[in-house]
Amino acid sequence: MVDLVSLLPDFLRSEDMLALIAGGASLAVVLMMWRAFLVKDALPGRIKSLEKRRTALKENIANETKQRSKLIVRENLMHRVVQKMQLMRGERARVMAAKLAQGGWRSKDALVTYLFAKISLPLLFTSLALMYLLGTNPWDWDVLVCILASIGAGFIGYLLPDTLVKNKVSKRYEAIRKTLPDALDLLVICTEAGLNLDSGLDRVCREVANSAPELADEFGLTSIELGFLPDRKQALGNLASRVDFQAMTTLVNTLLQTEKYGTPLAVALRVLAAEMREERLMKAEEKAARLPAIMTVPMIVFILPALFIVLIGPAVLRAIDAFN
Repeated sequence: MVDLVSLLPDFLRSEDMLALIAGGASLAVVLMMWRAFLVKDALPGRIKSLEKRRTALKENIANETKQRSKLIVRENLMHRVVQKMQLMRGERARVMAAKLAQGGWRSKDALVTYLFAKISLPLLFTSLALMYLLGTNPWDWDVLVCILASIGAGFIGYLLPDTLVKNKVSKRYEAIRKTLPDALDLLVICTEAGLNLDSGLDRVCREVANSAPELADEFGLTSIELGFLPDRKQALGNLASRVDFQAMTTLVNTLLQTEKYGTPLAVALRVLAAEMREERLMKAEEKAARLPAIMTVPMIVFILPALFIVLIGPAVLRAIDAFN
């Protein structure tokens, strides 16, 4: 057998060095065991983390308070201006509040912000355009032309809030229209499981909150109104007025008929979901069928001239060389 001591280097063969190594190893083992069995006091570390968390929360609260105070001052200014001009009264304000609700803005502050923007943006756009055109006059216009252009900018500022609200409503309707058949399938499952309309809408609202927040918002509000309004027809009518397109109107009419005549809700919703899905497929097919007619003009404008140049260009060049 091979002697293990002979394999060691010369400076490790002495008995003193081997004893020193053995003592170091024994000390390391004792320290490891002592550290393993030692009970650590985590209280100081937790106190430090809590202090850091408390400081961060205080800073966040201070920042939120500053932002809230600025927002309150701004809202108070808008409220004072709108109330002094008595813009919150009348049929126009009620119609605009309903329009803002269709876009997802249901608070009273949204109406105040819209009315304030309606009266302030024309003045702002007109003054900025007038100062820019009269101050720099980059196109060498006359004073009368600059004034007319400033009035046009003010008219754009007057139309801007309505345009933003209209775009918001159309995008919201499109998002609801795309996700409505799938939500109806979930509602069918809920009703077949024994839930009534209120509980089914609430469950569907929770299930589609991430994928379809707009539809979840409307269904959640309808579920709440079904619970506390004395007339269930009014709650469903409010849903139809907030989401004013054909598919939602058909859904509301179906729900009203099932409430009135006692027909099975699951069967009616299943048929309605199938019809909506077929309608969505028909619209997609209609867009696909309309595509060749839409592509005709770009093909004529962009593709055919390049094709003519490639095909006829060499012959034209040869003809020019022949005549020269």
